[in-house]
Amino acid sequence: MKTYDLNLLTALDALLATGSVTAAAGRVHLSTPAMSHALARIREVFGDPILVRAGRAMVPTARAQALAGPVRRLLEEAQALRAGADTAQWAERARSFVVRAPEGYAVVFGTAWLQALQARMPLANLQILPATYVDAMALREGRIDVDIGTGLAADGETEARVVSQQPLLGAARAGHPLLAARLTTRRWAAARHVDVVLRPGEASVADQALAARGLQRRVELSVPNSYAALLAAAQSELVACVSERMARSLAGPLRLQTFALPLALPPQPVRMLWHRRHASDPAHAWLRACLGQVLRAPVTVPAAWPDLPRPDLPAA
Repeated sequence: MKTYDLNLLTALDALLATGSVTAAAGRVHLSTPAMSHALARIREVFGDPILVRAGRAMVPTARAQALAGPVRRLLEEAQALRAGADTAQWAERARSFVVRAPEGYAVVFGTAWLQALQARMPLANLQILPATYVDAMALREGRIDVDIGTGLAADGETEARVVSQQPLLGAARAGHPLLAARLTTRRWAAARHVDVVLRPGEASVADQALAARGLQRRVELSVPNSYAALLAAAQSELVACVSERMARSLAGPLRLQTFALPLALPPQPVRMLWHRRHASDPAHAWLRACLGQVLRAPVTVPAAWPDLPRPDLPAA
């Protein structure tokens, strides 16, 4: 690739976020002709139109959509690095952050998030609220700093990006009959399942893939998050299908056995949302960089788990 001014990434980020040369220019305090020139340079550098006309609107090309996430991460990490240059300034900041995330994220990621955050901001503290904390105005009015989850979408006042792509794994109690023989798609579909349902009536990727093969799962319990699904599988004959990170992190304590699914499923995208007023806040940028870094880190499983009893099965 040709060498180019890294400021073009700021222009590219604004163009992809707004879908408009004029709006992007206003966002980064450039004139409209200057942004038009930047778009021409971006097209030359990346060898792609980036934005194309669709009726009266401009829409991103497939290449532009693929660039959106990496460009946003680069800009945030660069901002966090710049803000972290003055170690003394960071060390003196007493800042409280509030993150809303699905149930179980506090267990799996909470400590790692805090440690990453306090590496630069030792006086910072973190509060993690469950996704069941329903407050539609929380981001807008500053009651939470970041929203994390799999079913989130940005609106006109928020920024969003995918911070992790998690493959899906199966999980069942150790010694489950399903795992005693070769696992086929038909045997897996016929098992008793606990399903993660974010919105009523929405078909999961597993159900869509099975339907394409003329199969249907036997779903006996639906729960709102992966953590609840794993707990249910640990205490019953139900089989769960959750993200790899949650499955592997909690398999030991819950005495679960994870297994590869017998059919290919798309990974589970985890998104992060925040209000646009935080775009120039270096501490908030550092928070987002830390959260994303931990979510993207490889799965680590201790060599030995504490000697915890397996959850008792309910009496018949």
